[in-house]
Amino acid sequence: MLVDVGGKVRRPGVVSLPAGARVIDAIKAAGGVRPGARTGTLNLARRVVDGEQILVGVDATPVPAIAPGAPSGAASPGGAPLDLNTASAAQLDQLPGVGPVLAQRIVDYRTQHGAFRSVEELRQVSGIGTAKFGDLKGLVTV
Repeated sequence: MLVDVGGKVRRPGVVSLPAGARVIDAIKAAGGVRPGARTGTLNLARRVVDGEQILVGVDATPVPAIAPGAPSGAASPGGAPLDLNTASAAQLDQLPGVGPVLAQRIVDYRTQHGAFRSVEELRQVSGIGTAKFGDLKGLVTV
């Protein structure tokens, strides 16, 4: 599995990790945290997902560009649809109607069940009913 590790690590970039690897393994594969940097709110014990980006010691909510050809009204508050398989809890928390608890449930579901195979699978997350799914389906992608 490939994970993009950025921010305040010694060797930022894409690292290859075995299945079942954790955030701490990704940071170690990127040479570890630079002196004086902190891991902040990162859950170092969380399993990583293929294609995920882990930002160490920096704001985990980058402002994405608007995807070319993206239909209006189908974008997250920052632009392009948010990828359920790579978004952090902080990024998911920015979606309308999703607070920190629900954002963490989405990340936990992804950790326990693997990558989302479809946007519709979001309905399996506790706390996402028909109405909330209707609000979110155009704002997320896989």
